[in-house]
Amino acid sequence: MIIGGYVDWLILIVSGMLEAVWATALGASNGLRRKLPTAIFVIAVVVSMAGLSWAMITIPTGTAYAVWVGIGASLTVLWGFVSGQERPTIARSLLLIVLVGSVFGLKVVS
Repeated sequence: MIIGGYVDWLILIVSGMLEAVWATALGASNGLRRKLPTAIFVIAVVVSMAGLSWAMITIPTGTAYAVWVGIGASLTVLWGFVSGQERPTIARSLLLIVLVGSVFGLKVVS
C-alpha cells in the first residue's frame, strides 16, 4: 500500500469522528433552533462528507461507508455514555464492542 492509501484511511477515520460531532451537535441544536450547535452541525457535516468522498476515491464505497458509519455511531454512543445521556448496559457495551470489531475487521480485510 502506498502512502496515499494510508492518508485516505486517516481521512476516513477523521471523517467518521466528525460524524459523531455533527450527530451530537444536531441533537443539541433543538431542531436547528440553537445557533452554536447548528453552526457546529453544518461545518462538521460538510467536512465529514467531504472527507468520506475523498476516501472513497481509493477505498471501496461499501467499506468506506461502513467504516465511516461505524466510527461515528460508536463515538456517538460512547459520548452518550460519558455525558450520562445513555445508560451503559452490558448488552449495549457488548454490541458496541462487536461494532468496533467489525469496523476494525473491514479495515484489515481491505
